[in-house]
Amino acid sequence: MTLVLVVEDEPQISRALVINLKARDYEVVTAGSGRDALETAAREKPDAVLLDLGLPDMDGVDVVRGLRGWTAVPILILSVRDTERDKVDALDAGADDYVTKPFGIDELLARLRAALRRAGPHDAEDAVVETAHFRLDLTDRRAELGDGSAVHLTPTEWGVLEAIVSHPGRLVTQRQLLQQVWGPEYGEETNYLRVYMAQLRRKLEPDPSRPRYLHTEPGIGYRFLPDTP
Repeated sequence: MTLVLVVEDEPQISRALVINLKARDYEVVTAGSGRDALETAAREKPDAVLLDLGLPDMDGVDVVRGLRGWTAVPILILSVRDTERDKVDALDAGADDYVTKPFGIDELLARLRAALRRAGPHDAEDAVVETAHFRLDLTDRRAELGDGSAVHLTPTEWGVLEAIVSHPGRLVTQRQLLQQVWGPEYGEETNYLRVYMAQLRRKLEPDPSRPRYLHTEPGIGYRFLPDTP
């Protein structure tokens, strides 16, 4: 069964979501605060998260960033906030969809199904990234070159690398990287990224001066380009 984490501090709304989800054969766990949400997600490993932004202890956008530090699980925002800025902030932080309250349950469930389809199946193979020159096991945090020799990466190097290689071909912005790896209060310290990307290229690229895999989009962000058949 598909497990959904409902993060909502209004008991009436939480109860209604739980009833409707269970009626459609979803398993459900709930959380009433941001900290509870992060702890529950780490413990239960849900397949999707329905997240209210107005939580009592922290902003829901910070919960999104916390989740995106380690999981690509679909996150659907449920919020009374309806400004473009609120939506952009949530989506930039890593949310997959944004539903404004009040909402129709049928529309919400349709969006949930769509998000789950896009996410696809999750298995151990998703955590292995392999190129002609290096292999990464993101679960065990092991890196090795094509000749089998181990590569030592610091925790921060792993954080930067995971954020990029987890989305092959997709642009990861500088702000997204900084906030995911260093925290929500960061966003302008692009010199950090230049230093760590240079270190990663030295350790993994066949020619660090002409990157084959870890590409820079000047002034915007970074992109991992895997081998093409």
